[in-house]
Amino acid sequence: MEKFFKLKENNTTVGTEIMAGFTTFFAMSYILFVNPSILSLSGMPFQAVFLATIISAVIGTLIMGLFANVPYAQAPGMGLNAFFTFTVVFGLGYSWQQALGMVFLCGMINIFITVTKVRKLIIKSIPESIQHAIGGGIGVFVAYVGIKNAGLLSFSGDNQAIVDSVVEGGKATNVTLNGGIVPSLANFNNPGILLAIMGIILMIVLVLMDVKGAILIGIIGTTVLGVLMGVVDLSSVDSQKNSLANSFKDLGVTFGAAFGPEGLPSLFEDKAKIPQVLMTILAFSLTDTFDTIGTFIGTGRRTGIFSKEDEEALEDSRGFKSKMDKALFSDAIATSIGAVFGTSNTTTFVESAAGIGAGGRTGLTSVVVSILFLFSSLLAPYISLVPAQATAPALLLVGIMMLASFKEINWSDLEDAVPAFFASIFMGLSYSISNGIAAGFIFFIIVKLAKRKPKEISPVVWVITGLFVANFIMIATM
Repeated sequence: MEKFFKLKENNTTVGTEIMAGFTTFFAMSYILFVNPSILSLSGMPFQAVFLATIISAVIGTLIMGLFANVPYAQAPGMGLNAFFTFTVVFGLGYSWQQALGMVFLCGMINIFITVTKVRKLIIKSIPESIQHAIGGGIGVFVAYVGIKNAGLLSFSGDNQAIVDSVVEGGKATNVTLNGGIVPSLANFNNPGILLAIMGIILMIVLVLMDVKGAILIGIIGTTVLGVLMGVVDLSSVDSQKNSLANSFKDLGVTFGAAFGPEGLPSLFEDKAKIPQVLMTILAFSLTDTFDTIGTFIGTGRRTGIFSKEDEEALEDSRGFKSKMDKALFSDAIATSIGAVFGTSNTTTFVESAAGIGAGGRTGLTSVVVSILFLFSSLLAPYISLVPAQATAPALLLVGIMMLASFKEINWSDLEDAVPAFFASIFMGLSYSISNGIAAGFIFFIIVKLAKRKPKEISPVVWVITGLFVANFIMIATM
């Protein structure tokens, strides 16, 4: 194990990697229940998506750990699953089988651009100030997710703030609001919020005291407190509803549906819709690609997971010699695998930062996450007992750590500060890594043109920015 994962070389131990794996798993385990809840609205069987989520996470994360030897976990991505259901199926009127076909093609495109080094060109083209902004922006993003999951924020808005809604069975399942919605600090008058505050204090104290495995201990300790406070209801365990037998039975509906008569073969029958189909696949691909690149750049550079040698190999090597090469390929292949089983884009989870913050440095962390996802198929009712209030402090703490990337940006020079600001703030507040990168690229071009320095804009940046703008226009005109 030491020789395979190079533990000493990466200044880590088996124990540290195992703790990191548990930390990452618990930080992202919500996807086991949230992903089926979102995708099942499109008509897909809940239990089938549940099992497809596990399978794609296990395979994708295992490839990441054994092939790339990096501590990143993969699973169907948030945002991408919402785009799948609410935009592609509800908004554009495609069937969920056709949407799966689009996801499969997206995965094939990502494999192609990885093998042909297009992803390398994209990474090399990102200005250094924006790369640092991505790291800090992911910190803002992760911390915001933690604050929101902890229930520390409340949002209010009147009827005029509602711009769109999806109603299923007489009940609103998705509501879109405009800037009229107002965030505020929640009232500390319920056990869930009080539990989250206790969890945050507990975890911060443990980390400051340099307790080994502080984040994992904090998650477990907060869960125990949740049981004592009545936030975690042990009687809610329903092993029959989430049985493995039911999941496998329903999986037959989604497995291979992307290639059935209602999937890929029907996707290009209407020639008038082909441009829309291609733009939708592009939207899937852009979001998937830049979520992954942003996560790698934001977390890998500062922690040393991707060393300077890896970055140089990324630019000069052929094949899959660097960790980044292998990690990008692992991410690309996972999306197509997920689509075959019946789920939206599988991507590298930003919650991997929680395990990295706990000391994870090698693929052993990813292998542990894979094993835990595999066992979750049997223990799903019990894993669901870990409340959001227990994992939220971990995300908040990791977000704080990642904000250190901001110190590398020259904030006194607006030429650097403007693109960095939009990249980082949009990333956190729009709840999307790719949106943040898009904003950074767009304002990078605006700044360079205003300063009469168009030669400093690489052709790759022009192309990527054009694709981002086209994507925004497509979404706006749907």
